Order: sequence, then C-alpha cells, then structure tokens
Amino acid sequence: MNRRNFLVTTACVIGGSHSFSTPVMAISSTSGENFEVVRSKKQWQAKLSDFEYQVMREEKTERPGSSPLLNEKREGTYFCKGCDLPLYPSNTKYESGTGWPIPDAVGTKEDNGFFMKRTEVHCRRCGSHLGHIFDDGPQPTGLRHCLNGISLVFKPA
Repeated sequence: MNRRNFLVTTACVIGGSHSFSTPVMAISSTSGENFEVVRSKKQWQAKLSDFEYQVMREEKTERPGSSPLLNEKREGTYFCKGCDLPLYPSNTKYESGTGWPIPDAVGTKEDNGFFMKRTEVHCRRCGSHLGHIFDDGPQPTGLRHCLNGISLVFKPA
C-alpha cells in the first residue's frame, strides 16, 4: 500500500469512527458490577432493538443530527431507556440540543479510543451508554453533554 492510500484509509477510519465508534473499554455493567439494575446480555437484547443495544450496551454512537429527540421542545424529563431513571430535565436543554443532568443521575468514565481523550457518560443505575461530555459547553457548567437520543425516553410534564 502506498503512503497516499495509507493516509486516506487512516483518515476514513478515524473520521468514520466519530459517528459509529466501536467500544474500546468494556462497559462495566455488562458484568453486572456496580449497578443497581443488572440484566444478562440476552435480557438486554430482548428489551432493546438491535441499534439500541449497540448504542447503550456496546457504546456505539448515533449519527450527528439523527436523534429522534433532537427537536423535542416540550417541558418534561428525559429518562434512561434501559431502566427508566430520570436523567435530564428539559429546562436545562440549550441550543445545541443537550443539557445538564439531574444530580447523581449519571456516571462517567474516561474513554481513550481512536486517538482522543473523551469522557463517557452513562446511566448511574444500569450503566447504559448515553454519550460523551465535552468541555466546550455554555455556562453555568462549561460542559456539553453530547447524548444519543436513542438511549433516552422523553416524558412530557
């Protein structure tokens, strides 16, 4: 393979990984450790669609702008699709389509996949992968929770 083909292939792999990243670290909930809600792989697969399972249990990511909740503007609360824990109130949602979680609703871990350092956010009760947190958000926190809408259920007030 010549250098040009190598560079093009590498760029495609890295660029494509942003939308559909493969897991680098196993989610600890798959072993049932540290979470209140524990299900076997078969139980999760029975509860979730194939894509929901890939995102929530294997840490895949929705394509940007494809969330079914992207344009949700009503007042209410976003719940974890895996265990129905209230996670994000709609009144914290801001223009980028993300917001800030209810205190103690989510957990985080470092994700060093694909040559970048990110913070993964997951449901603290069942370990379902929700998305990632970045430090380029608005005040008051300066954080941006980039979430997979497929991991959430919206319930209007």
